[in-house]
Amino acid sequence: MKSLRICFLVAAMGVLFARPALAEDLTVLAPGPDGVGSGHLFEDWLAEEVENCINRRSEAFETMIKSAAACRRWQEDRRAFFLERIGGLPERTPLNPRITGTLQGEGYRLEKILLETRPGFHLTANLYLPATPGPWPGVLVPCGHSHNGKAAGQYQLASRLLARHGIAAICYDPIGQGERYQILDPDTKRTHFEDAAHVETVHPHVKLMCTTEHTMVGLSSTLLGENVAQYRIWDGMRVIDYLQSRPDILPDRIGCTGNSGGGTETAYLMALDDRIAAAAPGCYLTTFRSLLSLKGPQDGEQNLFGQLAFGMDEADYCIMRLPRPTLIAAGTRDATFNFAGTWDLFRDAKRFASRIGYPDRIDLVAPDAPHGFTLQLREAVTRFMLRYLADKEVEVREVSELPDSFDDDQLRALTVPDWTDADLQVTEEGQVLMMPGERSVFEINAETAARLRNEQTKAWTALDPTGKRELVRKTIGDERNPDKAKIKTVGELERGGLRIRKLVLEAEPGLPLPGLSFLPAKANGRTILYVHGEGMKVEAERGGEIEKLAREGCLVHAIELRGIGETQTGFRRKAFGAGRFGQDNLEILTAYLVGKSYTGMRTADLEAWIAALGGGEVEVLAIGEATIPALHAAALRPDLVSRVTLRGMIPSWESLVSATETHDQMVNLVHGVLRHYDLPDLVELAGKDRVVIEGSVDGMGRPLR
Repeated sequence: MKSLRICFLVAAMGVLFARPALAEDLTVLAPGPDGVGSGHLFEDWLAEEVENCINRRSEAFETMIKSAAACRRWQEDRRAFFLERIGGLPERTPLNPRITGTLQGEGYRLEKILLETRPGFHLTANLYLPATPGPWPGVLVPCGHSHNGKAAGQYQLASRLLARHGIAAICYDPIGQGERYQILDPDTKRTHFEDAAHVETVHPHVKLMCTTEHTMVGLSSTLLGENVAQYRIWDGMRVIDYLQSRPDILPDRIGCTGNSGGGTETAYLMALDDRIAAAAPGCYLTTFRSLLSLKGPQDGEQNLFGQLAFGMDEADYCIMRLPRPTLIAAGTRDATFNFAGTWDLFRDAKRFASRIGYPDRIDLVAPDAPHGFTLQLREAVTRFMLRYLADKEVEVREVSELPDSFDDDQLRALTVPDWTDADLQVTEEGQVLMMPGERSVFEINAETAARLRNEQTKAWTALDPTGKRELVRKTIGDERNPDKAKIKTVGELERGGLRIRKLVLEAEPGLPLPGLSFLPAKANGRTILYVHGEGMKVEAERGGEIEKLAREGCLVHAIELRGIGETQTGFRRKAFGAGRFGQDNLEILTAYLVGKSYTGMRTADLEAWIAALGGGEVEVLAIGEATIPALHAAALRPDLVSRVTLRGMIPSWESLVSATETHDQMVNLVHGVLRHYDLPDLVELAGKDRVVIEGSVDGMGRPLR
């Protein structure tokens, strides 16, 4: 981390000095001496925040695991935090299970299962039953990010191997995969995904890849103070309910194993559900330090709001379930979930297990293999499940003999699955959302939003303006003192009677923000803070709106907020979801993990600009993604903002909850905001006579009439 810190400080020092003024060079922040551009400053600042959170957890971990009581408290605190951050769990309702078909395989029988995990919300599963007499132990096999879900070859093979060794295995589709896609286009028949034209879709009415769907659902859930992981976790818990209801399954011998995204779900389930007697998460567990430095945050369900700030790393999923046994399955050549981080995680969990007297309850298997539920992992997991669920020590071989030498492709080809996607289809329609009366996650979330609105309106109305502002500040989560920010003038230009000053605001230590002040030849007394969501230069060129306002006599400060314009990030994953989440989605999710929202940080930036510029009341003119921070600033500081004009703002956050598709709205999200207020509430708090809304847009950025 020392090298990162040095690089960061050098860059920060370099940007405080503007480039020599060429003909109308409006750039304020120049690259540092090492060539690092200003856009990396915010990335480095976020990396420092992550590192600080991780270091605080490490210090707390070393302090806490001194006694059995402290260890129990560590487990309990993290489990409570976990449940709170996913929004809790819904009530149990009738599963109404149906067997829609059967298949006969060699050494096992397969049942096609349909479960109603919530009212009007169905799960599709394949249950692999041993040929030997029951009752048997039962193991959940949640899927990774396979577009065809439970039909993917590696999950068929894992389930088949368990069944052939006397353990029932149930492999089921997550939402957004297999037969459970949540965004369908009934009017279009397509052969390839809309967001990945080179990948064949699994159904003619399915539009988006699974990771895109998961993240889209995540946006909807975030506003409610929930997480898309809640759907995944509850599905798994209801599958356990189903297994325990069957007379041919031993109810106290339940296991769970999944790979990649299925490893994520296994980790979540094993941490929260004590009924899982043995767990083997595969190709997922690593440290956040490793994951974020190499790949960045993953799709929606893999990020819990503020978990790094709280002090919950991935090792804690293993720690929370102790002393129940866990086998961490990994590949030493995993390019996504780096094995060096897995090894560090394993050592933390092993130390904790040793401290409470169960050092043997955490183990690791890591063949020389890439990411995937490889043959070696399938065999090791089956042996592990037999040991803890069937009290058997058995040698497990998927193939009788391995060749003397083989590569990854040859290893994959040694065994082949038994069934096609069509063979394993549970529903007649091929998609549960095409079943009569089926509800989507977006409809369920919209119902939650409507319920929250009634509760929120009562609570909001009961507060006085001061109480409302305190609640808003707490919700957006940035409590900096903006009055301490300082501005430095780093250059000046002249343009036909106008003077243009180049400004740098030190919003936070090491994070400078640029601005341009247009000083009119003859002032009319109006001061305008011009905040464009695409940067200060958009209307700052000759003939632009900023120049026109200045020539009318207005003092115009064209300023930038973090992540916009010269500090814009998004170099690493801008194409995720075909651009649906904005090019800075990786940084937004990183901020989410450390408990910060872009809305909160940018609101504080704007307040800092207003306070540092001085001069009394200002008018704020905000465009695009600067509008929501500007509305917050106007509502929070009516003493400084006399009027705010908002161009291109969505009408409400609630309008996003039921939207099956949005574009570049991740930047506007605030976790759990609809539990407390919505944008119309801020308009009222700022004063309707002081807020001008021009050209409202929907979640796709399309003009509303």
